[in-house]
Amino acid sequence: MALDHAILVSLLEKPGSGYELARRFERSIGYFWTATHQQIYRVLKRMETEGLLVVRDVPQQGRPDKKEYSVAGPGRTALSRWLHEPIEPESLRHDLAVKIRGAAFDDPAALVREVERHRQVHGDRLAHYLAGERRDFTGPEAPAPLDAGQELQHVVLRGGIAYERMTIAWLDDVLATLHRLAGPPPSAPTA
Repeated sequence: MALDHAILVSLLEKPGSGYELARRFERSIGYFWTATHQQIYRVLKRMETEGLLVVRDVPQQGRPDKKEYSVAGPGRTALSRWLHEPIEPESLRHDLAVKIRGAAFDDPAALVREVERHRQVHGDRLAHYLAGERRDFTGPEAPAPLDAGQELQHVVLRGGIAYERMTIAWLDDVLATLHRLAGPPPSAPTA
């Protein structure tokens, strides 16, 4: 997938400025496809030049006008063409897994803090996903029934939740293994 496709999807969900789009990447899309603000602005400009996006100036009081991007017909066609193309299943490339295997040639206990840090990051991300799910899909403020776009956003979020839960369970298994391999802590000398 190219950043172009993620931008098209986001702008079809809701037109917005480059700043608003970058914020959406930070809040939701970025968990599945990351991009810096500079990358987003650069791609927006190129997509506008290619006729994939329409830009309109939106007046603002007390601030400069902002540019609001929306998807033009050729952009919708490009996304549709991409949606119908097959993609290869993703391969797992995981630096931490290589480190864990490499610990067999060093001190496995040396990885405990790193694995705990990863577990914390994934735990925080899971909490963020669950809060978003309650806010947008399952809580009292959530729309009922969900429209097709919301249903598809929710199924992607549920995939993220399942992935984070699986990763946390795996990291717990890794930690248990590292602690077992490290053995009991050395006992204090007796006087």
